[in-house]
Amino acid sequence: MSNTVSANNLQISQEIFNFIEKEAAPESGVSAEHFWNSLASIVEEFTPRNRALLEKRDELQAQIDAWHKKHDMGYYLGHRDEYKKFLQDIGYLVPEGEDFKVSTWNSDYEISIVAGPQLVVPVMNARYALNAANARWGSLFNALYGTDVIPFTGKEKKGYDPERGQKVIDWADEFLDQAIPLVSGRHAHVSQYHLINQDGHIVLDVEFKDGTRTRLTNQDKLVGWQGFSEAPEALLFVNHGLHIEMQIDAEHVIGNQHHASIKDIVMESAMTTIQDCEDSVAAVDGEDKVAVYRNWLGLMCGTLQESFDKGGETIDRVLEKDRFYKGTSGETVSMQGRSLLLVRNVGHLMTTNAVKDSDGNEIFEGILDAMVTTLCGIHDLKRNSPFRNSRNGNIYIVKPKMHGPEEAAFANDLFNAVEDALALKRNTIKIGVMDEERRTSVNLKESIRAVSERVFFINTGFLDRTGDEIHTSMHAGPFLPKEVVKGQPWIAAYEDANVDIGIACGFIGKAQIGKGMWAKPDLMADMMSQKVAHPNVGASCAWVPSPTAATLHAVHYHQINVTGTQRRLASRIPASVDDILTIPLMTENALSNEDVQNELDNNAQGILGYVVRWINQGVGCSKVPDINNVGLMEDRATCRISSQHIANWLCHGICSEEQVMEAMKRMAKTVDEQNAGDPDYSNMAPKFEGIAFQAACDLVFRGMEQPNGYTEPVLHARRQELKQQTA
Repeated sequence: MSNTVSANNLQISQEIFNFIEKEAAPESGVSAEHFWNSLASIVEEFTPRNRALLEKRDELQAQIDAWHKKHDMGYYLGHRDEYKKFLQDIGYLVPEGEDFKVSTWNSDYEISIVAGPQLVVPVMNARYALNAANARWGSLFNALYGTDVIPFTGKEKKGYDPERGQKVIDWADEFLDQAIPLVSGRHAHVSQYHLINQDGHIVLDVEFKDGTRTRLTNQDKLVGWQGFSEAPEALLFVNHGLHIEMQIDAEHVIGNQHHASIKDIVMESAMTTIQDCEDSVAAVDGEDKVAVYRNWLGLMCGTLQESFDKGGETIDRVLEKDRFYKGTSGETVSMQGRSLLLVRNVGHLMTTNAVKDSDGNEIFEGILDAMVTTLCGIHDLKRNSPFRNSRNGNIYIVKPKMHGPEEAAFANDLFNAVEDALALKRNTIKIGVMDEERRTSVNLKESIRAVSERVFFINTGFLDRTGDEIHTSMHAGPFLPKEVVKGQPWIAAYEDANVDIGIACGFIGKAQIGKGMWAKPDLMADMMSQKVAHPNVGASCAWVPSPTAATLHAVHYHQINVTGTQRRLASRIPASVDDILTIPLMTENALSNEDVQNELDNNAQGILGYVVRWINQGVGCSKVPDINNVGLMEDRATCRISSQHIANWLCHGICSEEQVMEAMKRMAKTVDEQNAGDPDYSNMAPKFEGIAFQAACDLVFRGMEQPNGYTEPVLHARRQELKQQTA
């Protein structure tokens, strides 16, 4: 590693060293020297434990592989109790302890009380990071007008189309009837919203077109206004803890068309945002890690900004300010202008060449992330920013890809050490546990127990979870096609168990229970019809791919009282771990040759479309067209499931290596064509010798060798190879 600094028995890349010295440490109350001293001590203490945990993963996997190789699929299907007993004997499935309640305290309102959408964004991209941070509020009118929630006819006028605008107004009126209902009549018939003083308290008086008047069924839903009481410019309402701002302006082109002069309805949308250092970024060295950390620091200090060209105009993006209103009893009402920001660190697997230990070994990247992202977060705690992120004084770290209670306990101990090193009160760092690995799913209660004083979040994620399901049971037999896997009993049990266990462990009023991503950002009508299922099954947050999607998904949380749903679900029979352990195998090969080829093509195209951008352009997450040219949000989790699926079919002879390679080369040509308009794109065909194509092939043909089926080792190595070639 060139350009390094030796300090405290560490070899530190110059970029990281300078970043801590000149940017992160100043005004944090932590000197750079103390930071490096502390990191060196933590690395020395935690590296052996981290390494031992990874060795245990490998040992368990080897034992499971051996069991399945000894017992064919028919034996497994007829002896599932024996299989479960085997998992208990080897320590994969741990004994479940007594019931308990988490003792997490002081979490912010957005975590503990209100349910709403959650954005996930690559923090490495400053523009995206700012857009997501500012997605706390979003225009419902714009979200409806610009997406297929209201079907396009193909006859829309250029510029503003009043006919489409009226459809937006009609849709919004129906939403208002649900969120802030009137004693009589409907919002579609309102001609004016008045404010009147009733015994010193401002209430809403609603006038209809025929001159009759009514009130809200619950006047407490009105919480504030802007302008003058006799002519308000904005009205602020609340429903299920989420706020709605009704903007009034008869002179505006929309307000002039609207029956009650409303120019927009602005929704409280992305209540929380995960600023991601993990699956959605491509950070493989010190330079990359600094880009990640610098943007997170800028968010915590309120200094992050980005300028870009849009339609010939330079746009300067900065963090939004808070919003202020006059309250109904004369008080000032302030509303957070930005999403509550969480940061996702990397998992326990990867090491980084950004810092090496005294023996010249790369340190574990998760240890570095914990120290640096917490140091950056201190600036928010010390109010070194004009904005507040956590008003309750917390740093929220989402921890992915942990395997079971021991690994959760390791993360808890690591955060204890970081708090001690940086002079923070115990449990200032809150932890979000991503339930996306099989050994965590079947031991979720004990995994939560290991972090019970600081846990703020659990969630499910189909893609990584399925990737681990395939790798764990690689030798059990061939897996069903990916779309069919989604409908099998194990996935429903996994999703239900996550909610059941979260509720039983006392998450209501203390922590989030989350659900995974909607991966089709252009298909918002489908999202609105399908993603309503998430709050309906007790999820207090669910991932969305864009600020627009957050605004639309917020509608679901107005329709459903999630806390009430969770309380009702508390009495149902919990999902069975036996169902979760049911491997979604293809017990009868009813697939035609065409079916097999279509599945291979779909997987190969998805892998190549993602990997070529990751390797060649350093893009860790983007909207990648699928084989049918439908844009999908792709990150390493989607790549993991696709590569492991092909590896499984190769293992069991559903397809041949020659067939897979033919599909890879043919789909490489397709991906090249789909990226023809990108001037920075490098074609894979016709030579198929580029590093990106080789990386994609590594993921498939060496899929069984990858630790737990993860894509990171291959992607990092190949990206580093390309960077060295082009340096």
